[in-house]
Amino acid sequence: MTSLSVLRVLDLSEGVAGAFCAKLLAGFGAEVIKIERPGAGDPLRRHGPFPDDLPHPEKSALFLYLNTGKKSITLDIAQRDGALIFRRMVEEAEVVVESFAPGYLAQLGLDYGSLARIKPRLVMTSVTPFGQDGPYEPDREPLKADGYQAEYLAGLHAFAATATVAFSADATEVGQHIDIAVVECLASMLEPSPAHAAHEAPGLGARVFFQEIEHPAAGRLTYPGPPFRLEAMPWQAARAPLLGEHNEQVYCDELGLSREELTDLQAGGVV
Repeated sequence: MTSLSVLRVLDLSEGVAGAFCAKLLAGFGAEVIKIERPGAGDPLRRHGPFPDDLPHPEKSALFLYLNTGKKSITLDIAQRDGALIFRRMVEEAEVVVESFAPGYLAQLGLDYGSLARIKPRLVMTSVTPFGQDGPYEPDREPLKADGYQAEYLAGLHAFAATATVAFSADATEVGQHIDIAVVECLASMLEPSPAHAAHEAPGLGARVFFQEIEHPAAGRLTYPGPPFRLEAMPWQAARAPLLGEHNEQVYCDELGLSREELTDLQAGGVV
């Protein structure tokens, strides 16, 4: 795969993060089909601002921005016939982007496991506030600050993960379920005080987001984990290298320099 133009994306998401992910996929050439609720459409169509403050489902600035380059169809996947149609669409798609509460698609028989039996190389990207498991999701929507910066960040991570896995799926014919948690995208950008956050953020602890890594100079410290998870490619929690730690490996073992040449280069300040 050399271009996203070979991808067909089914965008089931509602809200900013999933929509932004799919927008980026469309912007880089993918065919993105936005699937909206019959009649009402995406709830973002009812979010302002609107020209002259007059609400109109086709004039929401937020909706227009987040859905450039997409196609739109209406389909109620909660109905049996709608679910059957969606399953047929999956046969001709490479990617599904969704933002439903964890477990909802499973109730409809449209979860990743079910869809992967139809299309083994399918990539499904799920974008939720706290991920597909953990203590927060089941109870209620999270409290949040005004604006959508966290969602845009999560959408960007979702896009990067989706594009990467789609390239892998093209080569291996094996798809993946990508689990994007908005809170983890934010936590991955924390200032270097993650130990305090790990002590305070139980949801992150429950998902084993923070990881302890031993460093020969800095000691054992707690680090933020990856901003997204890939089932077939686990995150490698390796430490940072010491300065020049791999000089001999790279220069001698790989480039073929002798130890004496390396010593001369070090003496001359070249390496």
